Amino acid sequence: MLDEQKKQRILVVTSVAAERDAVMQGLGEDARFTVAVGGVGPASAAASTARALAKVQYDLVVCAGICGGFVGRTEVGSIAVASEIVCADLGAETPDGFCSVDELGFGSARVPVAGELAERVERAMQKAGLPVGRGPILTLSTVTGTAETAQALADRMPEALAEAMEGYGVAVAAHAAGVPVLEIRTVSNAIGPRDKSAWRIKDALEALRKGSSVLREVL
Repeated sequence: MLDEQKKQRILVVTSVAAERDAVMQGLGEDARFTVAVGGVGPASAAASTARALAKVQYDLVVCAGICGGFVGRTEVGSIAVASEIVCADLGAETPDGFCSVDELGFGSARVPVAGELAERVERAMQKAGLPVGRGPILTLSTVTGTAETAQALADRMPEALAEAMEGYGVAVAAHAAGVPVLEIRTVSNAIGPRDKSAWRIKDALEALRKGSSVLREVL
C-alpha cells in the first residue's frame, strides 16, 4: 500500500498564490503533490486544470482554497469537504425562479467526487481534531453578497455547506480526463452581506495549511 502511495501523482489546484503557499506548507516535501495556481473563476480553473492534465498523468485532482460558508451549516475557520461539486448559477432565470441546466436538459451542473476518499479525508481531519463537515460545495461566477441572495441560495441548496468560484471548473476538467476529483475548502467568511472587515482570511489559510497536512497523511 505504501509503495502504491509513493507512486501516486496528485494535482492540487488553488485559485491564488496565498492558497497555494498554505497548501504547500501543509504538504511539506511530498513529491507526490504538484500544487498549481489555476486562477479565479471556473473558466480559468478549468483551462489551467485541463492544461496540467494534458502534460502529466495524475491519479487524483484536488481543488483547494478558502470559501464562504452558509450560516448555521459551517463555521468560519472550519473545513468543508465536498460530497458533490455543484455549479449553482449554471442555468436560466424563469418566472418561477431559477432553472438549473439539469432541469433544462442541457447537461449537468453537478460533478461527483471520489466519495469513499472524501469520507476518509473527513474522518482523518476529525481524528486530527480539526472542525470539518462534508456536503455539497457550490461554484458561482459571482459570489453572494447580500442577505436576500444568500437566503435564496440557501433555500435552493439546502444541503450545501459553502460556496467558492473554481471547484466546478476543476471538476469538469478532471472528469473529462477520467481522473477522480476532490474539493476541500476552509471557511473565511459567512455567506451574505459583503463585509470584508469580518473576513478571517488568515485563519482560513491556517486551517488550509493544517488540512493539507492531514491530506498528505491520508492520500
